[in-house]
Amino acid sequence: MDDSSKATETFHMTSAEFRRAGRQAIDWIADYYDLLETREFPVLSRSCPGEIRASLPEHAPQAPEQFSALLADMNAKILPGVTHWQSPDFYAYFPANSSFPGILGDLLSSGLAVQGMLWATSPACTELESHVLDWLVEMLDLPRQFLSAGRGGGVIQDSASSAALCAILAARERATGFASNAEGVRQPLVAYTSSQAHSSIEKDIKVAGIGSNNLRLIDVDDNFSMQPQALRHALEEDKISGRLPFFVCATVGTTSSLAIDPLLEIGAICREHHLWMHVDAAMAGTAALCPELRYIHNGLELADSYCFNPHKWMFTNFDCTAFYVADRKTLIDTLSILPEYLRNQATEQGSVFDYRDWHVPLGRRFRSLKLWSVIRHYGVEGLRFHLRRHLELARQFAEWVCSDDRFELAAPPSLNLVCFRLKSSDYQNEKLLTRLNHGGQLYLSHTRLRGKFALRMSIGQTTTELRHVEAAWRLIQKTASRD
Repeated sequence: MDDSSKATETFHMTSAEFRRAGRQAIDWIADYYDLLETREFPVLSRSCPGEIRASLPEHAPQAPEQFSALLADMNAKILPGVTHWQSPDFYAYFPANSSFPGILGDLLSSGLAVQGMLWATSPACTELESHVLDWLVEMLDLPRQFLSAGRGGGVIQDSASSAALCAILAARERATGFASNAEGVRQPLVAYTSSQAHSSIEKDIKVAGIGSNNLRLIDVDDNFSMQPQALRHALEEDKISGRLPFFVCATVGTTSSLAIDPLLEIGAICREHHLWMHVDAAMAGTAALCPELRYIHNGLELADSYCFNPHKWMFTNFDCTAFYVADRKTLIDTLSILPEYLRNQATEQGSVFDYRDWHVPLGRRFRSLKLWSVIRHYGVEGLRFHLRRHLELARQFAEWVCSDDRFELAAPPSLNLVCFRLKSSDYQNEKLLTRLNHGGQLYLSHTRLRGKFALRMSIGQTTTELRHVEAAWRLIQKTASRD
C-alpha cells in the first residue's frame, strides 16, 4: 500500500508526505526572503479592509486538499495582505527581526509540541529555559540577583505587556500583604510611569483591577526621560491623600523616542518608599550585549523585575520576552494555584521550577528552543557585530538628516532610532509619510514629540544594510522635494 492510500484511509499526513511538504515549506520561506530582497512586494500591504477574507472560500473544504494547494493560495491570496516586517526596508515601529536559526528552532518546538506547564510535563522544556535565561544574564551583564541559582530567576513570556502585568500583580500582592488576591483591592493603590512609557502599562493596570485613574503619568525632561523629582512629588501627594503607592515602571527605550529613564534615581526613590520597580527594556535591552552600551542599565540592580524582548533586535522570531524577578517567591505566591490534577512529586518537593506559576497562562510552548538556536548560531560575537552595524547605520542616517537644511531631528538620536521631521507643518510631515509608505519601497511609522508630528526611522532588521538605508534617504529627500 503506498503512502497516498494510507493518508486517504486515516486522513493523517504520513511521514513521507510530511518530508515532501516540509521541503516545500522551507523552500517557500527561503524564496520569500529572497524576494523581499528584490523588493517584489510593497513593504506596507495595500489591501483594503475585508479584501483578503473576500478572496477566501466561504466554506471549509469537505475533502482533503494537498499542501501544494495551500502554498499556491499563500502566494495568491495571503501575501497581498501581508505587511513585510522582515523586509530590509521595514523601518516602522521596532525591528521584529526573525532569522533562519530562530525559524528552525521554532520548527523544532512545533515538532515536539510539548506542553511545558510543569517541570514534570517536560523537564527539558523547563531546564533549557532556565539555563538560556541565565546565559542572557551573563551576556547582557545583568545584575546577579536575576540568576536562577539565587532568589530570583527568569522566564520567557509572550510579550513585554504580559511581563509588566505579572510585575504589577506581584507588586500589588506585596504591597497588600497578599490580601488583594483573597479579598480584592480595598485601599486605593497607585502606580507610576513616564508619560512616554508604552500604552500597555495602562492596559495592564486596567487588567489588574487597579484602574486607569490610579496610574500617574510622570513628566519628562528635554530628552523625554522621566523626571525623578516629579515622581517623588506625585507619590508623596498620593500618600498624603491616603492612597497606597505600590508600583513604578521605568523604561529603557521609550516607544516614541527610545529615551532612557534614570534608573538609579528612580530606584532610590522606590527603595525609600518601598515601591516595586519594574524596568521595561523591551527593544533597547538587547543593546547591552555590547559592553560599551551597558550604561543603559545603570541602576538596574535596584529593580524588582526587568524584561527585554529577544524578538525585537535579537533575531529571535516572535514571541519571546525574557522576564526576570529578583525574588521569585513573591511572583510565585501571587500566581500559583495547585489543583489536585497537577500535583506531582517534583513539585511537592520544591526542587524544580513550574513555570505555570510565573505568568498568567497555564499552558506554555517550548519557546527556549528558538532562543537557544539563535544564540548558538550567532554566538555573542555575531550578535554584537549586527547590533553595532545597525547602530552605525542609524548614526549615519542622523548625520544625513542634519546635513539637509529642510529637515531636523525631533529628538536626540538613541541607539538605532532616529526621529526626524521636515522643518514645516504637521500637515506636510504627514503628507510626506503617507507618500513614502504608499509608494511601497519602505515603511516608516510616526509619533508626536513636544506636540509635533515626527517620522521614526528604526533600523534593525536582519538583512538591512547600508545600501538599503542610503536608498531610503534618497527616496525621502526626493519625495520631500515634490512639494
